[in-house]
Amino acid sequence: MDRANFAELSAWLTEAGLAGKSETAMLDGFCRRAVAAGLPVARAMVIIDTLHPVHEGRVFRWRREGDEGHTEAIEYGPTDEGEAAESWRRSPFFRLVESGGSRLRIRLAAGQAAEFASVVAMQQEGMSDYLAIITRFAADGVIGEMDCVYSSWATDHPGGFDDGQVEALVGLLPMLALAVKCVSLARIAGTLVETYLGRDAGRRVLAGRIRRGVAETIHAVLWYSDLREFTRITDQAPPQQIIPFLNDYAEAVISAVYDNGGDVLKLIGDGTLAIFTADSAAEACRGAIAAQTAMQDRVAELNRRRAGDDLPTTQVYLGLHVGEVFYGNIGSSERLDFTVVGPAVNEVARIAAMCRSVERNVLVSQAFADAMARLERGRLVSVGRYALRGVEHPQELFTLDPFGAT
Repeated sequence: MDRANFAELSAWLTEAGLAGKSETAMLDGFCRRAVAAGLPVARAMVIIDTLHPVHEGRVFRWRREGDEGHTEAIEYGPTDEGEAAESWRRSPFFRLVESGGSRLRIRLAAGQAAEFASVVAMQQEGMSDYLAIITRFAADGVIGEMDCVYSSWATDHPGGFDDGQVEALVGLLPMLALAVKCVSLARIAGTLVETYLGRDAGRRVLAGRIRRGVAETIHAVLWYSDLREFTRITDQAPPQQIIPFLNDYAEAVISAVYDNGGDVLKLIGDGTLAIFTADSAAEACRGAIAAQTAMQDRVAELNRRRAGDDLPTTQVYLGLHVGEVFYGNIGSSERLDFTVVGPAVNEVARIAAMCRSVERNVLVSQAFADAMARLERGRLVSVGRYALRGVEHPQELFTLDPFGAT
């Protein structure tokens, strides 16, 4: 082993962590440099938990392929039930967690029994030695379930790892774990602000636009949708069904908005406030209409599935408007919201509420109609002029004709 190369590897890890390199780039760089320093690594895996509404954590795998290496990243879901839970309980890491240990070595070349399925697979691939390590964080460094970095290392060298190589690897792992943790925390911050504030608002917050009272005026298409008869359904349905009910319909609405270029800013009970911005108002309107069509299809499919399961169903009603709004930080010094405010926001909510009175699922404003491309206005049908609560002047509202021009 070349100690000078190990010193260079330590310095490289520090630079990689500070530079925010991806976990895959970090693992690849670490393994290639470790091999060059005399560590005969043929397989490596790093696992770290995360904070994410769907994924429990991320796995990074590296394998030596000739003089190069191949790295992949995999996100995994909950490991507390089903087949995933069984796989976790049969893993070397679970053994270490249960025993309170930090290192488990299996000398495959010496005939040591490989009781774990993942290690048996490595033995069949020609690996001669296997090492599982848990690098734990101090209590103050725990974020959610992220309390350590799991890693495993295997070699196909005929004699396996020697004791000096094992100690060298163990000595380097705290630096690798720290670098991976730094990158993962940055990823978590991005995930959390985009999940709770919306994609565009989250990116703006992470870019440093968090000063209280700082906002910009933007021209946008405003979307406000709500669920029909939500109060009646919540009064009649068992309490344990309400959150899944809301999640099902929110998924249909939000995915349709995101898939068509919009950004969801706020969930207000069963309501959704979103905006569409583009190089032209006509293009933003086109995105909103496409989102409405996608949402309608997804809600129809959702209702078929829920009805088949004897679960309550509903429809989504929607208001669309165009106007200028203030977009930025609003609140106190201790609790800010990054959102849109202005008369246009009030108007789009009132337009959506009118859907119940005129028995339509979609209503759009005169301003929205005027902003649409001329050839696309054939899809609109007037439903009359209405006074909107809190809005000074009555305005003409339109709905979408499914048989109109597209």
